[in-house]
Amino acid sequence: MRKFTLNLLILFLAASYSFAGGIVTNTNQSSAWVRLLVRDATTEIDAVYFNPAGLTKLNDGFHFSISNQYITQGKEILNNYSFLNDGLYKGDVKAPIFPDVYAAYKTGNVVFSLGFNPIGGGGGATFDRGLPSFEMGISDLVPGLQALGQPVTAYNLNTFFEGTSVYFGLQAGVSIALSDEFSFFVGGRYISANNTYNGYLKDVSITLGGTVTPANTFFTGLATQLTSLAGVAGSLQPLIDGGGGVLDLATAQVLGFLTAEDVAGITAGFTQINPAIDPSTLDINTIQSYYAAATPTFQAKAAESSAKAALLSDQEADVKQKGWGLTTIIGFNYSPSDEFNIGFKYESATRIELKNETAKDFTVGYTATGVPITMFPDGEIIRADMPAMVSLGFDYQIFSKLSVTSGVHYYFDKSVNYGRSVNGVAVKNEDVIDNNYWEVGIGLEYALTDKFFVSGGYLSANSGVNEDYHTDLSYSLSSNTFGGGLKYALSEKMAFNLGVGYTIYDDEGSRVFNHALSGAMDQAVTESYTKSNLFIGVGFDFSF
Repeated sequence: MRKFTLNLLILFLAASYSFAGGIVTNTNQSSAWVRLLVRDATTEIDAVYFNPAGLTKLNDGFHFSISNQYITQGKEILNNYSFLNDGLYKGDVKAPIFPDVYAAYKTGNVVFSLGFNPIGGGGGATFDRGLPSFEMGISDLVPGLQALGQPVTAYNLNTFFEGTSVYFGLQAGVSIALSDEFSFFVGGRYISANNTYNGYLKDVSITLGGTVTPANTFFTGLATQLTSLAGVAGSLQPLIDGGGGVLDLATAQVLGFLTAEDVAGITAGFTQINPAIDPSTLDINTIQSYYAAATPTFQAKAAESSAKAALLSDQEADVKQKGWGLTTIIGFNYSPSDEFNIGFKYESATRIELKNETAKDFTVGYTATGVPITMFPDGEIIRADMPAMVSLGFDYQIFSKLSVTSGVHYYFDKSVNYGRSVNGVAVKNEDVIDNNYWEVGIGLEYALTDKFFVSGGYLSANSGVNEDYHTDLSYSLSSNTFGGGLKYALSEKMAFNLGVGYTIYDDEGSRVFNHALSGAMDQAVTESYTKSNLFIGVGFDFSF
């Protein structure tokens, strides 16, 4: 049996989406960030994440920050493959709980700090009618069967996909002030990675001669017919051994050696061997030789039809992926004056290996020996690294009521492994990423009173992936984010932050790929990607 795969469900990948930050890294890590979009030089409590060396500017004592963000993201994929019923696919990503918790204790020139946040992922993506990669293989049934002379005019299916991804980070470290102007930080982060995939493919049918027929029923029937034809040569052998090989079909029927049904079946099957020859003009010896030569082909086609019937039967997936990694973090803070502060942070690359824990799995094909090929083999290890990154920020008090902050982030995507593949073949990041991802932003804060502050910010994100990076499940687009909000000091030791942000993604995300239908019928397909992002952050900072 030759290797057989149906072109469906071949693009399940780690749900590596981020809400603000790099390709897989979240930097939207406090409610104060939501209202400013830049915190890389902050010396407030959320500096635990953004500028840990700047924590030495806090007063002595304990400091805490607790915040949450509600995040929604809409995704649309438009695929122009001509055989799809509808090429527009919509998905929703939601993260109703996106927590950021920070704590620091300062004594003299030393600060000990802890942080907990979703450093990657943090939500769930739902596609109510699946994705193009689910459906294109199913849609191929129509032209594929038409090419075989079958009166197939339409297909239908019931499919669903839901994926979640969250990489929780637990950070700890120490900040030390060497002088009033200069301080540094050394620490690390433990990352716990968890992905889940749930989906199904059900009720695949074709419209055959005007009648809706389950696709697996059709191919099971076809396999039965082909298996019968593969046995014709053997069934004629007793007649030939008895000296009847010189008879034609009509004479063999008259003499009672063959039934009318036998003759009809042999005649009909011969059209699949050589439709230009009329088997009624041949003797049984010759007919058997034709069938004997065609038997391996009939057997292979029967096995292929049985495989298609199995693949087109109802299937489900229920998969968890788990892994972990360690990140080294260093930072520096420099304050040349009371009005001006500079923060720098470096995070090392984090190697993460995800292991499949598979309860139910999709079968997507069969090997040459008939062994099923599944999508998520239980126990399989998949790479899903997080890249090294650097941030540099500036915070300047223009005058007593107005301050400006700016920052830049750079992610070393090309040098790590995101577990990407092209046409089913694993590739390096540098093969699908031309330039590393980077961001630049600016924020303004104005004090209306001693207790009430308003702010706004802008962040430009620039993705350097090429079109081979994109899939219908995971793609990266450049974007522009706008945020704003307020801060209210409830007391000298407690403050409330509220922020709202919206991301507009570039509409340049697309890829053109060749979809293999059957040799000369291959078709170039264009697939384009868009998305939008809304997030609301609420949090409290307090100390004692």
